[in-house]
Formats: sequence, C-alpha cells, structure tokens
Amino acid sequence: MKQILIVFQLCVIIVGFGQKNSSFTGKLVYAIHLIDSVGEKEIPVGYMTIYTNDTMLRIENETPQLGLQVLIKHMVLNKSYLLLQTPRGNYAIQTDHALEKATPNAYVYKKRWGRKRIAGLSSSALMVCDTNTKEKLQFYHCKKINNKYLNLSNSYPGLLTEYKVKTKSGVFKYHLMTIENLIPNKDLFGVPSSYKKTSFDNFINEVMGNNLN
Repeated sequence: MKQILIVFQLCVIIVGFGQKNSSFTGKLVYAIHLIDSVGEKEIPVGYMTIYTNDTMLRIENETPQLGLQVLIKHMVLNKSYLLLQTPRGNYAIQTDHALEKATPNAYVYKKRWGRKRIAGLSSSALMVCDTNTKEKLQFYHCKKINNKYLNLSNSYPGLLTEYKVKTKSGVFKYHLMTIENLIPNKDLFGVPSSYKKTSFDNFINEVMGNNLN
C-alpha cells in the first residue's frame, strides 16, 4: 500500500494555467533516477511517459518495483483517474482536484544564468529553493512550452526538462529524453471497462478490509 501511495503522491496534478507559452499535443518521455543520498549517484528506476491533446493527459509511471501505473486527467474539468492493477482486481480511483484543499507550496524559484539542450529543446536554468529545508536545487525549463503537462504544483515559466521531486522514499530526478509532436489515439484517455471506478477512500476501505478478512 505504501508503494501505491508513493506514485500517487508523485501524480498530484495541481498545475498553473496562466503561463504565456505554447500549447503542445504529443508525447513526452522522461527517465527517472533515484538520487543516492550517500554517494549522490543516480540510480535508474524507470520512465514517465506523457500523452496529451492539450485537454486530456495520460501519465504513465513504470518501474521494475511497481510495474505500470497510469493517471488520466481532464485538465479543464480538473478531474482524474488513477488506474491500478492489484491482486484484488483493477481499479480506477477518481479524484476531483477542485474539491481539494489548497496547501502552501514548499518550492519557490528564480531564473538564473545557464542553458543547455535537453531532448533537442533549448533549456534555461532555474534555481529552486525548498522553503522548509532551505535546500537549493537546479532545474531546467523550456520557456516555449507550457508546464501544465507535468504533475507539479508550481506554475513554472515553461516545461521542465530536468527537475527533482523529493518524497519520503528519496529524491527522484526526472530528465526529458524525447519529445514528439503527434495526435494521440483518443482511446489512451479512456478508462478501460475492466477497471472498477471508485473513490480513493472506498479503495482504501475495500483493500484494507479485504486484507483484514
């Protein structure tokens, strides 16, 4: 259950819509690395693949430990489904983000000198500060593409092409590998009939209840 929540926390989609940059229709693939807290080594742990038609999002997180987990979100209605395969069956956990309580964002950023090409995109550096720990992290972003396609709470000034996410399980680094302009198959944004739609609370109660029996 803790492993499920780790990926669910990484898929909190509260994004900003007020940015002055271009929309995007297509596919993004990010490599995910776990940062070794002792040696600062980057350990490959999986991939994140994003499909979007600029209204719908499909975010796939795949790791050897957890397999494939999928989040589908309607960006206008601000609602999403997290698709999970469990020994108890397949579940589509629904979330209405408009009903969620706003929480203060721990990250603030400012632009800084530095630029490099990532997945063919000219990317500028950002200095991001964790206001809780005062730790500073260097991100990169492409200002020509909106950042609303990522699962982050800050309204960054462009698509993040390299960034880090801190969780209880460690620090994960995301690095954009490929970007493709294409029209995704509309079936990618639907919930398969083999998945049971439920709320997160009902999912927890059902799974935990079955485990106690």
